[in-house]
Amino acid sequence: MNAIPAGIVSLQDYIDAAERRLSPEIWAYIAGSAADGRSRAANRAAFDRHRLRPRVLRDLKGGHSRLTLLGEEIAHPILVAPMAYHRLAHPDGEHATLLGAAARKAISVVSSQASTDMTELAARAQGPLWFQLYFQYHRDDTLQLVRRAEDAGYKALVVTVDAPVNGIRNQEQRAGFSLPQGIHAVNLAGFATPRLHLPEGGSQVFDGLMQCAPTWADIAWLRNQTELPILLKGILDPEDAELALEHGASGVILSNHGGRVLDAGLSALDALPQVRARLGARALVLMDGGIRRGTDVLIACALGADAVLVGLPILSALAVAGAVGVAHALDILRTEFEVAMALTGCKTLRDITSDTLWHSPPRQS
Repeated sequence: MNAIPAGIVSLQDYIDAAERRLSPEIWAYIAGSAADGRSRAANRAAFDRHRLRPRVLRDLKGGHSRLTLLGEEIAHPILVAPMAYHRLAHPDGEHATLLGAAARKAISVVSSQASTDMTELAARAQGPLWFQLYFQYHRDDTLQLVRRAEDAGYKALVVTVDAPVNGIRNQEQRAGFSLPQGIHAVNLAGFATPRLHLPEGGSQVFDGLMQCAPTWADIAWLRNQTELPILLKGILDPEDAELALEHGASGVILSNHGGRVLDAGLSALDALPQVRARLGARALVLMDGGIRRGTDVLIACALGADAVLVGLPILSALAVAGAVGVAHALDILRTEFEVAMALTGCKTLRDITSDTLWHSPPRQS
């Protein structure tokens, strides 16, 4: 069992410690971003633009941060985001992540690109799991993953839609990095890979990758194949959020993939108010990207999120202290969040509204 190093008191401490501990190549993959990193920077900048509105002398006895997601009552609105190859960070990989998350009553979303078998993970899991699904090149392979998720007891499907064809993989884009021997996407082993024949002078994107990319028709097809709730991850536009519901999704996860896919893209937090206004109370709206402290969780909830997902800080905590680190990181974030609730006068999640944020008075003309 790993011990928590002295001096770790924040999620950023875990990120800094993980960078020191892991090889430069592995860290570049885990913490990487697209192109110049503008989208990743935008994720943090979006939170930094907001200020919370302190309220005092309210009776907060009996307060809590519990909620229900897809019929599952959970202790707080903080989920573990889907991330590939946890064994890059720690020998126990996804098993340790799920153990730490379960100890803190957090839902974990297991990646299609996990470095541990999805069925084995579910069999040993002590907490609720959702499964993150990439559409594969052949529908039969996609359906095989869905059936395995159903049989193993996963409670929902999180379909990533902002990185088409499961083919925009950063390790293939970053010179000098390849997966170490013995680490691979075990759940995708044996699946077909397309052989693309570009016409002379053709586009590698439109005549290549996008020939295999999923469309709304694939979401409609998936909805007809399973009774599991479906959430679409990677939505940022309100019209796409509406289309997600029309095609049978139970909700959306606003995300720019941690800034790893589209540079100069919109942050999930900036997209949140318009998406919530468009969907109202008809569907779940979750978000990820840039969360580093409990006040960030409160800001996201105030702008309309039902819950948030956290990625890099959790994988960093795994690298530093295994399952214990994951549990500790979630402890830090939940405690910071509930302290922020108390200091803004919010007894429960229902009390968190746009009025929890400080709105500057209008400028005088």
